[in-house]
Amino acid sequence: MTDASPTLGATAAEAAEPLSVDAAAGTDSQTTVPASVDDDPDAAPVFTGEAPAGKTFWANLNSPFRLGLVLTLGALAAIALGLAFWNLSTIIIYVVFALFAALGLDPVVRWFGRHNVSRPWAIVIVYTAFALVLAGILLLVMPTLIKQIGAFFTDLPTTIANFQKSDFYGWLSDTFGSQVGQITDQVEKFLTNPANIAAIGGGVVNFAVSVGTTISGLIIVLVLSLYFLAGLPNMKVAFNRFVAARNRKKAAAMTDQITDSIGAYLMGMVVLAFCNSVVAFLLHLFLGLPFPALMGVLAFLITLIPLIGSVLYWITATTLALFTGWVPALIFAVIYLIYMQLEAYVLTPKVMNKAISVPGALVVIGAMVGGTLLGLLGALVAIPVTASILLIIKQVFIPKQDAKI
Repeated sequence: MTDASPTLGATAAEAAEPLSVDAAAGTDSQTTVPASVDDDPDAAPVFTGEAPAGKTFWANLNSPFRLGLVLTLGALAAIALGLAFWNLSTIIIYVVFALFAALGLDPVVRWFGRHNVSRPWAIVIVYTAFALVLAGILLLVMPTLIKQIGAFFTDLPTTIANFQKSDFYGWLSDTFGSQVGQITDQVEKFLTNPANIAAIGGGVVNFAVSVGTTISGLIIVLVLSLYFLAGLPNMKVAFNRFVAARNRKKAAAMTDQITDSIGAYLMGMVVLAFCNSVVAFLLHLFLGLPFPALMGVLAFLITLIPLIGSVLYWITATTLALFTGWVPALIFAVIYLIYMQLEAYVLTPKVMNKAISVPGALVVIGAMVGGTLLGLLGALVAIPVTASILLIIKQVFIPKQDAKI
């Protein structure tokens, strides 16, 4: 009897344990704990109809209508966004150009700030000086430039005739045969035909429209750059507010470094292009080459192209100088080549000392991509954009990768 009592007590306890009172029904109910799959490997799997985590896309395949509707709406939204950007491409170019112009003028404004001039007054001084320079160019250079452009097309037959009498033309004819004369005649016929000149310019009406569009675009860019330059510090602060507070100090330093580098690069490009134009103008003037003002302006515009601008102008100007004679053309080619070396090894390191260095291969690739997408403007802004991307990679992406074990 003594051995049976613990067994009976345990049985009674075990029997009473699963019983509980259902408060809602007032009856006894038995609570069962669901058995796991590990407890019963032979149990059939239960499908609840819910997709596992990370597989919701494949679960949507069970409702193809909803999936197709979502994909169609997404595609339509992408197309509408692309069309909007396409229609606003001109405005976007104006905004980008104005922003880069403001970044290029910001170092000058900050230079005045370091000399105890407030930022508003510094902006007024910079834009007043820019307006005076622009007015001087329009009043002094433009009339001469227009006359020289007209004289270039008027004197073109005489220039070609003098070229055909030169010793250099005789050497070309002896070396390459009669093809040189045929090519020269075709070029003369093409350039002296008014219909071809109108076709090159897109017609008189289209040319006038292009001039009006260019002038209005310049006014818009100037006004926008003025607003951007005035609000640049506040724009930086507002941009840094989007970054998490713990990373805001580093983001502010990177923003200042990027904007300073872009401003230094753009200002340096303008200074180097101006030096090229002065050298080209003086060489044409002292060597007696035609159209010195026109070639100076052309040098400024072409040498703004990164990396290849100086070489491109050197080839173009030397070729045009051959129409005057091979001796002045040779002198021009040698002197300008010496200046190109001086610019590459002396002027550029001093002017671009604050800009971010970019490998040569990336400079070429960036210039080609930017030029293909946005023309000359794209080629100009491609290098600072590439430099900014390199800076972000060096200071954000690479440290994160180095921190990983």
